[in-house]
Formats: sequence, C-alpha cells, structure tokens
Amino acid sequence: MVEEHAVLTEAIDHLFSSGGKRLRPALVLLVSRFYQAASERTIALAAAVEMLHTATLVHDDLIDGSLMRRGSPTLNARWSPGATVLTGDYLFARAAHLAAQTQSVRVMDIFAHTLMIICTGELRQLFDRSEATLVREAYYRRIYAKTASLFALSTEAAAVLGGAPEDEIAAMREYGHQLGMAFQIVDDILDFVGDERTMGKPAGSDLRQGVITLPTLYYLEWHPEDPIVGSVLNGHRDAETVAQAVQRIRESGAVEAAREEARAFAQRSRQALRAFPDEPPRQALWGLADFVVERSL
Repeated sequence: MVEEHAVLTEAIDHLFSSGGKRLRPALVLLVSRFYQAASERTIALAAAVEMLHTATLVHDDLIDGSLMRRGSPTLNARWSPGATVLTGDYLFARAAHLAAQTQSVRVMDIFAHTLMIICTGELRQLFDRSEATLVREAYYRRIYAKTASLFALSTEAAAVLGGAPEDEIAAMREYGHQLGMAFQIVDDILDFVGDERTMGKPAGSDLRQGVITLPTLYYLEWHPEDPIVGSVLNGHRDAETVAQAVQRIRESGAVEAAREEARAFAQRSRQALRAFPDEPPRQALWGLADFVVERSL
C-alpha cells in the first residue's frame, strides 16, 4: 500500500464524515444477498463504488465552483485547485485499487466503462451549452452519465460477482439504471423545493450555474417566452432574479410533473425485479424505489 500523505488522510476523513446516504454501496450489498452472504470481495466492491462516487463529487465541486456540500465546506473551498484535483485523482486510484480486490476482470471492465461515461457526461455538460440542452433527451443523457450509470454499476457488478446468470445480471443493471434516473430527478426537484439548511446549499443552485433540469424543462415547455426564467438562462443570475425564477417554477406545477416522471422511472426499476423471488433482498430493493422518489433530502 502506498504511504498516504497526512493531507490526503485529512481530506478523506472530511469527505466521509460529512454525511451522505451511502445508497450505492447499499445496493451492492443488497444485490449480493440474492447469491451469497457478503464476502470480502463484495465489501471491496461496495467500498470501491462509494470511493468512485466521492471522487466524482470532489471534481464536480471544483468544476462547478461549489463551496458547500451537505452543509460543509468543499475541498476546493479550503485548498487550491491543484490540490483538489490531485485529491480527486487519488480517490479515483483508491477506488480502482478496491475494485481490483474483487479479482474480477469483468467487474473492472464495468467499473472503467462507467468512469468513462461519467467523464464524457461532464465534458458534454461543459461544452454543449446550446439549445440542445433544452431537449428532454439531452437531460436524460446527462443524468444517466452523472448518476444512473453509477447505480447501474453497483447492481450489475454485484450480480456479476455473485455469479448470477446473464438474464439476472441484465435485470439488475436495468433496476439500477432506472432507480438512478429517478434518484437524480428527485435531486433536481429538491434543488427547487428542499429546505436550504437541510440541503446545505441555496435553492436554485442549478439555475445559478445555468444547468437546466427537469422542472425547468417542464416550465419552459409551458411558458417558452417567460422573461424571468429566460433571463436567468441567458446569464442574468443575480440573487433576486434567480429567486423569482425559482418561485415561478415552484408555483407552475412543473415540480409535480417532474415528480410523476420520477415515479415512472421508479416503477420501471421495480418491474425489473419481478423475475426475482419475493424474499427480503427483493423487498428491500422494492422499498428503496419508494424511498428514492418520496425522500426530502
């Protein structure tokens, strides 16, 4: 094992003590219960998935210029960009090291492929600041790359590690994919309606960054000429204008429409579980779909 610099140890302690739902490693462990008790290999996979997720957050916060996450200062609020990038890189390497402990070339292939999807999605978001971002399909691609691909990694790789037949591996991947889509849509909803103290960031953070999410897409479909929301998307992002835009979207029914779409994705995730026996692991995964949609954090 490489000797870890004290600053890295401090950073990792800060990142993992700041909260989080740990849904992705939970998915790994729940899926593994269909095939075997949790082994050292499945625990390594669960840790790798969470480490990968954390690494992406470090880089996301730097790219977005975010100074707070879950109510705590981000690494880039405390350190230089160079130190933050290197910490994120180290976390990616730690994640790969943990994934290698599964001793599965196929799991490593899924892991690497997912990381490529995540990076490609981030680049698309950075460079495709055009009318294409107003298209629903572009939004779906973005949230798949950002979130659902990692959920799919968690469920698919756990099934692979458990020695599941190919049809069950495909079903578990579909479950994770659909659940991750629902999860990110609800995250985007909470950006409009979540409690700021609980969320650890101000309402409308995505709008402030010019990121168009599903509630905004619905609103623009219904009110394409709205001057306030249009002004924000065109770069006029002072606090008062953003607050007005957030209020308009909240009151329009767009949030409720987006929530219904999240429920549809959650229902598709449950559909993927129908081939599995109605035992505690399936019941837990089934209930997780309800939690993802109805959560307030």
